[in-house]
Amino acid sequence: MTKKQRILILSASVGSGHVKAADALEQAFRVRPDVEETLCDDSLTHTNVLHKQFYSALYKRLSALMPDFLGWWYETSDDPWVSDQGRLIFDLPQALPLINLLRDFKPDAVICTHFMPAGVVSYLIGSEKLNTRLGIVITDFHFHAFWITRAFHWYFVAQEEDRIHMEGLGLPGDHIHVTGIPVDAQFSAPVDRTAILKKHGLRDDLPVLLVAAGALGLSPALAVVKRLLHLEREFQTIVLCGKNGGLEREMRELVAGRDERFRVLGFSEEVPSLMAASSLLVSKPGGMITAEALARGLPMVILDPIGGQEERNADVLLEAGAAIKCTEVTVLNHKLARLLDNPSRLAAMSDNARRIGHPGAAADIARIVVEEPAPPAAIMTRQKIRALRKRIVREG
Repeated sequence: MTKKQRILILSASVGSGHVKAADALEQAFRVRPDVEETLCDDSLTHTNVLHKQFYSALYKRLSALMPDFLGWWYETSDDPWVSDQGRLIFDLPQALPLINLLRDFKPDAVICTHFMPAGVVSYLIGSEKLNTRLGIVITDFHFHAFWITRAFHWYFVAQEEDRIHMEGLGLPGDHIHVTGIPVDAQFSAPVDRTAILKKHGLRDDLPVLLVAAGALGLSPALAVVKRLLHLEREFQTIVLCGKNGGLEREMRELVAGRDERFRVLGFSEEVPSLMAASSLLVSKPGGMITAEALARGLPMVILDPIGGQEERNADVLLEAGAAIKCTEVTVLNHKLARLLDNPSRLAAMSDNARRIGHPGAAADIARIVVEEPAPPAAIMTRQKIRALRKRIVREG
């Protein structure tokens, strides 16, 4: 009889996407009869307070106050086979509680949705201090050098282009699986659109714009709704304000008396069904909300992407014909009017979104980890890395 497996899923509470991807994977592993136990944990709770704040609080502040700097940092740190070592020197001394968790739980496989725990687990495997298999789930549509580890069994990436890029960097292609970004199973569940809209007092014969401010409510959503007040088309809008209570209050005041056209919600557990009932998502292109929209076949209007990963995510959507982009909010109504006046184009964008979506990514990753024969660990030795660095410099 085949031994049931113990699965440890490690995320990091840097934004919400890494945690949501881990939660989706936890769902997928827990329903499998060949898995004995699944533990899903935030790796930053197993480091000291300063280390956690560096990753979590600093990212939030930079996203809100210095997005241009964040984009510059993303681009300049994308240096293969260099940036991972400097980060490990910073992460490893803080990680003793995390290492103790790994040793106590004795996982057959560790799946990481953030590069911090992936680097720690990789170091332990490469130095023969931990006997397990490591899978790394990339939660954006571009493979950044921060995700490189020097010992691993699987990478799970969003698109074929990522796999090709990684092979170009010298990572073995037979360890890389194009699965998509894991999303909650509810994003593939059937939904009664009419019932959802009726619940929120909306009609099912008009297009629905879903304006998302993200889990933390950090976005140009207020400026968007101010523009929508003057959009001369028949439409309805659902506004998601996340956990930003101040934004929700401002939004309700702004649309007061326009109940036939606007619904304002705070943090909502209904996002999977609201996406299914909507015609168009107006949002920043974060990795997770992009993956969720694609799983639902929901096209996007991209607003104000942060340089770096959000710009790369936007590129994927635009190349696939699953989105339009508003560089300036001043042109939003013009672009929306053209799209709402062309239902066939909107339908084609929905088809394109569905075509590149991966609603079953979490289940696919669980199946590969538990059912398929695990490859031997890919160990990137110093000699291999030295040769790869020389090749990368030579080829430019």
